[in-house]
Amino acid sequence: MDNNDILIRLRYALDIKNKDMIEIFNLGGLEVTKEELPKILTKSKDEYDEEVDVGETEDQIKCTHKMLDSFLNGFITFKRGKQDPKPGQTESSVPPERSANNMLLKKLKVALQLTAEDMLELLHDGGIVVSKGELGAILRKEGHRNYKVCGDNFARKFLRGLAVKHRE
Repeated sequence: MDNNDILIRLRYALDIKNKDMIEIFNLGGLEVTKEELPKILTKSKDEYDEEVDVGETEDQIKCTHKMLDSFLNGFITFKRGKQDPKPGQTESSVPPERSANNMLLKKLKVALQLTAEDMLELLHDGGIVVSKGELGAILRKEGHRNYKVCGDNFARKFLRGLAVKHRE
């Protein structure tokens, strides 16, 4: 699951309008125009297609990890309001590719003010049953001895659970 797909699924799950998507990107420090948004929200070609699509085309803008991070930071601000950084706190760095799903779950947890029980319920609604310990391992900081990388299937099921809950 690439970053464009994550944005498409998140937008559907939470029923976010185009105007709000642009505002969220802007709150995250990334300028996105009305013309660029549909190109970002275009599904990437499948990796098994014969024509390999690399980077930007006329029909699609590839969503980088920096863009996804900006969107998620903007979404936290959109939902919870602007906060001043605490003394000694640094800006979050763009995560490596393998932990984009972990970042997604952590930032959605903050933005939507979800508890561990809420997240477990969303995952159950999405069709996957996990223990509180497994969820805790995914939400840990990278480098911790109990840290676990969140797979695409796990993130997909979480977004499906969000869609079930918010589109009832």
